[in-house]
Amino acid sequence: MKFQEYNFESSLMESLEAFGFEEATPIQEKAIPVILEGKDLIASAQTGTGKTAAFLLPIIHKILQSGEEGNIQALIVVPTRELAMQIDQQLEGFSYYTSVSSIAVYGGTDGTSFTTEKIALSEGADIVIGTPGRLLAHLNMGYVKVSALKYLILDEADRMLDMGFHEDIMRIISNLPAKRQNLLFSATMPNKIRDLAKKVLESPEEISIAMSKPVEKVLQVAYVLYDNQKIPLIKYLLEGKKSHIILVFCSTKSSVKQLNKELTALGLSSKEIHSDLEQNERKAVLRDFSSRNINILVATDVLSRGIDIEDIDLVINYDVPNDAEDYIHRIGRTARAEAEGVAITFINEKEQRKFADIERLLGSEVMKLRLPSHLGEGPAYNPGKGFNPSRKRGQNKKRRQ
Repeated sequence: MKFQEYNFESSLMESLEAFGFEEATPIQEKAIPVILEGKDLIASAQTGTGKTAAFLLPIIHKILQSGEEGNIQALIVVPTRELAMQIDQQLEGFSYYTSVSSIAVYGGTDGTSFTTEKIALSEGADIVIGTPGRLLAHLNMGYVKVSALKYLILDEADRMLDMGFHEDIMRIISNLPAKRQNLLFSATMPNKIRDLAKKVLESPEEISIAMSKPVEKVLQVAYVLYDNQKIPLIKYLLEGKKSHIILVFCSTKSSVKQLNKELTALGLSSKEIHSDLEQNERKAVLRDFSSRNINILVATDVLSRGIDIEDIDLVINYDVPNDAEDYIHRIGRTARAEAEGVAITFINEKEQRKFADIERLLGSEVMKLRLPSHLGEGPAYNPGKGFNPSRKRGQNKKRRQ
């Protein structure tokens, strides 16, 4: 089903078209009509199925239709700061041409960030994404404007319960208006999720979608390395590949800009694409890439789905994605149609646990290659004791925010 068929607000459709969103995934096709009808929803959907857009798009549309400003209308509660950042990044893309405002609130930041969050929460961002502990810290101070809240989304609910957030979730909910639409997304549906749904949701619709795994024709490999080895390694990998079509993903706009600067300084045919560019600039860059005027494109995750080019030979994850859903989208840019492709991921010391989560979701380990001898040794791959890629998500995890 095409997104045009949902009759979204024109500014939202403009954003979707600019970033290359055309066809809805199965979870989006099933969930969006339910959400647009105002019904509560419980959905079993793994990361990698497009579940984030399944709730963001109809919520953005409904906020635009309401015409209300200055109040928090939607609250998205997530288990980790990484997921909060990921959803906020997707929101940035989806709301690019709209008036919808948002903020992500999570622990581990400085006092300046807390002050910024306080201003947004008291003055009323349209959509708030946050971890339970940080949200409670703000709610307990009494300035969060939730009186007009209409939508509550609990994302990765099973993971939140595994991390011990049940009490925090219920305390957050006790601060919200009783009349609201509730959406609960979970990778699994154990009894404790059913019990939570009974407490929070009212006569919910239920949807279950299996995760789409990467196609088998993608050869997935990784290098475990230190940050100062990333530039030398990518230079080594790209040497002699002027005829290859290569897509490099970074997790931040600043990383994209810096890496593209390094590559162009080497005389490589490279350009960058990110949300700081105007729409006509992004289109020009994509046109150069698709017509082979350049053979290397450095991009952010917010544009990972908008790059619809079938014969990409190599995808390089310069940074480990914050979420497994991004990993699926990133490496899915290669091995399209009947072609084969390669996906290479750089893993530094801090990113090992994130990559272990991706492997656990994939159900298998990704082959770790030895660094070229002239780069020296990298760190050992040791994401956590007892790691087993076949274990379910949420197991063997410490509570964190």
